[in-house]
Amino acid sequence: MNTSPADPCSILIVDDMEENLIAFEAVLGPLHQHLVHARSGEQALKAMLRQEFAVVLLDVRMPGMDGFETAANIKRLDQTKDVPVILVTGTEPGADSTYRGYAIGAADFITKPIDPWVLRTKVNVFLDLYRKNRQLATRAQPSDADRLAEITEQLAQIELLLRNKPEAETAGLADRITEVERAVGTLLPGRTDHYSA
Repeated sequence: MNTSPADPCSILIVDDMEENLIAFEAVLGPLHQHLVHARSGEQALKAMLRQEFAVVLLDVRMPGMDGFETAANIKRLDQTKDVPVILVTGTEPGADSTYRGYAIGAADFITKPIDPWVLRTKVNVFLDLYRKNRQLATRAQPSDADRLAEITEQLAQIELLLRNKPEAETAGLADRITEVERAVGTLLPGRTDHYSA
């Protein structure tokens, strides 16, 4: 499934070498996503706390906080722990590096020199997953219209119960509930019901 330029996601690219950042941008440019650069692990963490990313491409060898340490910090934070991290290494990762990367929560490894098709394919998988998760989260939350419709239905049931009682004070209360139903009904899109007292 290809990503759509109509709904761009943010991708964080972390590498201390400017030429590598430029190369990643050239490879990922055809995906038409929002690409954010960071030159260190510290910059990457700050960027991730400022905005949401669909995926992170993280160079393993960086001065100061290396890629493994940066990935471990990303996975420790509640706000960023679910963001997939692809570790980028200059050599084929050995068993120790592979174990360490997956143990701290990395989603994948990719080696330099980067194969543009492989990188775009891997990133596309995570972009699609990100979009699907967002759609599921949106569907899981009831809309304002759904909530208002539910409130209106509950008020209508209360009104019927109250109108079936002969006491004078309940009739006044029923009239107030009818007014609330009308007010809520005006908030519902396309709602043209009229309530009668």
